[in-house]
Amino acid sequence: MLENVHLFSGLTAEELTELERQGSVKSFKKNAVVINQDDETYSLYVILSGRVKVFVSAEDGREAVLNHQYAGDYFGDLALLDKQPRVASVMTTEASKFMIISRDNFLTCLSRNPEFAINLIKPMARRMRMLAKNFSSLALMDVYGRVARTLLQQAEERDGEMITGRMTQQEIADMVGASRAMVSRILRDLKEGGYISIEKKRITLHQKLPVHW
Repeated sequence: MLENVHLFSGLTAEELTELERQGSVKSFKKNAVVINQDDETYSLYVILSGRVKVFVSAEDGREAVLNHQYAGDYFGDLALLDKQPRVASVMTTEASKFMIISRDNFLTCLSRNPEFAINLIKPMARRMRMLAKNFSSLALMDVYGRVARTLLQQAEERDGEMITGRMTQQEIADMVGASRAMVSRILRDLKEGGYISIEKKRITLHQKLPVHW
């Protein structure tokens, strides 16, 4: 189950089997909260199937979506290292299944495979850079600029094309801090201009997005 997760690349088949044996598999329905912001829990969650959103919320109920994650991604790694409360909440956006690995088991694996730390640190640093850029874009960019940056961040190369995971217009709006109507208009204009196409909520980027709209 873990052999296709980049975090665990470099581990032997025996080590993967042992990690899977010590972990537990749990399924959640759509719109289920997997972890809550400020929870004092310290396990790692690997997404085996499904999709989740990572978000922070204020006392008045407002939410800011930080990211969407898919099968092969993982979350909860910060708490593995510093044993501090969760900094964000995670909710399923479709029925999902996870491999849950305890902090003790993870650290045991880490101690036996020091090079394994590189697989953990690189994505963590990439997420920190992404959060810094997102904060900057919210402060300095207009709505179009934030939408364009989000599409670029969410897109991955597949068969020579840059394609995002499944995202609704409302999910994009939540990520950029704008109304769904505004996001819908921007996406429609980009589609009519030949910059993107949308199929089954996946957005394909056909050419470099314009700097301004």
